[in-house]
Amino acid sequence: MPEDLQRLRETVELECKLAQGQDGQGEVPKDFWPTYSAMANTQGGVVLLGVREKGGVFSVAGLANPAKVRMDLFNNLNNPAKVNVNVLTDADVEELTLEGKVILRVRIPQASRKQRPVFLNNQPLSHSYKRLNDGDRPCDEETVKRMLAEQVEDERDARILPGFGLADIDPESLRIYRQMLKDEKPGHPYLEQDDRAFLTSLRAWRQDRSTGASGLTLAGVLMFGTWTAIQEACPHYFVDYQERPEAKTERRWVDRLVPDGTWTGNLFEFFRRVYRKLVSDLKVPFELKDGQRQEDTPVHVALREALVNTLVHADYTGRVSVLVVKRPDMYGFRNPGRLRLPLEQVIRGGESDCRNRILHQMFLMIGLGERGGSGMPKIYSGWSSQHWRQPLLREKEEPEQTLLELHMLDLLPAPVLADLRARLGDRFDSASRLERVILATAAIEGVVNHARVTEISEAHPHDLSGALARLERDALLESQGPSRGKVYHLPGSEPVSPEQVFAPAASSGNKTASSGSKAISSGNNGDAHASEGLAPSDKAGTETPPAGGLTPRRDAHGCLLSPLLDAPIVDELCALSEALRLDLQTRAALPRAKKRLDRDTMATVILSVCEGRYVRLSVLAELFQRDADGLRKSHLDALVKDHRIHRAFPGTPTHEMQSYRAAPGHP
Repeated sequence: MPEDLQRLRETVELECKLAQGQDGQGEVPKDFWPTYSAMANTQGGVVLLGVREKGGVFSVAGLANPAKVRMDLFNNLNNPAKVNVNVLTDADVEELTLEGKVILRVRIPQASRKQRPVFLNNQPLSHSYKRLNDGDRPCDEETVKRMLAEQVEDERDARILPGFGLADIDPESLRIYRQMLKDEKPGHPYLEQDDRAFLTSLRAWRQDRSTGASGLTLAGVLMFGTWTAIQEACPHYFVDYQERPEAKTERRWVDRLVPDGTWTGNLFEFFRRVYRKLVSDLKVPFELKDGQRQEDTPVHVALREALVNTLVHADYTGRVSVLVVKRPDMYGFRNPGRLRLPLEQVIRGGESDCRNRILHQMFLMIGLGERGGSGMPKIYSGWSSQHWRQPLLREKEEPEQTLLELHMLDLLPAPVLADLRARLGDRFDSASRLERVILATAAIEGVVNHARVTEISEAHPHDLSGALARLERDALLESQGPSRGKVYHLPGSEPVSPEQVFAPAASSGNKTASSGSKAISSGNNGDAHASEGLAPSDKAGTETPPAGGLTPRRDAHGCLLSPLLDAPIVDELCALSEALRLDLQTRAALPRAKKRLDRDTMATVILSVCEGRYVRLSVLAELFQRDADGLRKSHLDALVKDHRIHRAFPGTPTHEMQSYRAAPGHP
């Protein structure tokens, strides 16, 4: 439990309820139940009962009769008329004493696939909720139906498609698959069968014993079908491969593969074509085994497994396409549909719940893919073999999708190691590997926090906390901010503060400009530019401030220039040139016109406005006609967490002068 309760705020994982009841003795509030449904249907969370929230400030109110509240909670949890499933145990509800008062901490775990959707009042279509940032949102009907299908169908691809036959199978795809099976397993009995029997053995064709219906399965059409057949079986099906020339979010590509009529578009052919493209120029040294060159390195295995995983775990009823991206700095894989197991379990491995089990078995037959939940550990192991940053696996709720990013960035680059040894001496070499990773991240990105280290390390969160504390105790790191928002930096490299940038005269006694300017790079690599040719730093006539001065000046478009930052700042609209002001207002037109926008659309607008420049929070709020604090909590904090946007002042994330810039290299 955090010591500074005043700094708590509601997030995806935490919510606070007063729970006093009409008589002051305490009761489970009505708005607890949508939160229960939402957290159980997404990734779980914690609700504190007996905590008051007013104007974003939290205080302990306490519960006069916590036993009564606890009994009320479990009575309703086990009442089918109130909620369809109870995912809590006694251990999930804990009494805590804070400031001499008793509250209840309710830990709501993520419901299993067989339990979702968790809904209220016997009405799944209208009373199922999901958690989006700091709010409980009703699920739309399509989402609920998808959860119900996931609940009852262990194999989403076993469905027999009425009216489909052998004419819907691409003969060349089937022929090549047969050859690959022969190469992998010479003499296999399936190879002697005709096409109909062969497809039946693969479960691409099956008969339902209970109904007598027979025909091609969804798996058979997806794997071997013609494009016409696939479109009729799965109207939302689309597969997309893009090779992008630079480490940027822009959609420009130099090679792209989509179903365009020149090939079948089925999964088997998509896999064969895309895998060749992924590894065509892979810069990984070949290995020797018993004196023989081994071309199938751990990185090849990881990429092959990532591609197979994407295809066999996709929900082909979803509206998101399968997308594979290759960039100089990373590989990205996206499939529609959330994970069927908790994220931590998928990464740990050892348990499998494949959405399309027939497709998975088809790939396994020809030596592709891994059995028994070992696929993701193989991916992590392959990346670890090159000392690259840990893969990033995450889910998105709107629309439902799973994302895997494989970044080819060294955890401990040689120049960074040399710099750290020069700065810290023997203390750096005597640190543990985890501590060296933390120090290297702080050197590369300027600041580091617990959440960031969690993304790049497999260590337990408790061990990460201990490592950060030791580094700070030993003066290898310094920190800024409150306990929940604490960031760490190398000694003498504290992040730039708003006071340094906006009030240089008041900060003349602070560290030199050079100590802060390095910290704010945070992956930007000096790549500051905006579309439409309106990036102030790129325009002719731009004033460049003296390298050693701290006094901010304005460029030709009215943006604030500071030698402490690597891009201009839009700090007030009225100071801008008419051209830039109109450009920003045009980009912000959609949220100005519509009060409610989905998260992805809003994110796209924010990134467009913040491209190539830092934009102050108050300016974003004015442009979008939104409440500044709500905009930060609902959108900007999530974009920072996903590394799609950078803060100008990472040491003080909630400062009123905070400004944001879109991050090159992150989608």
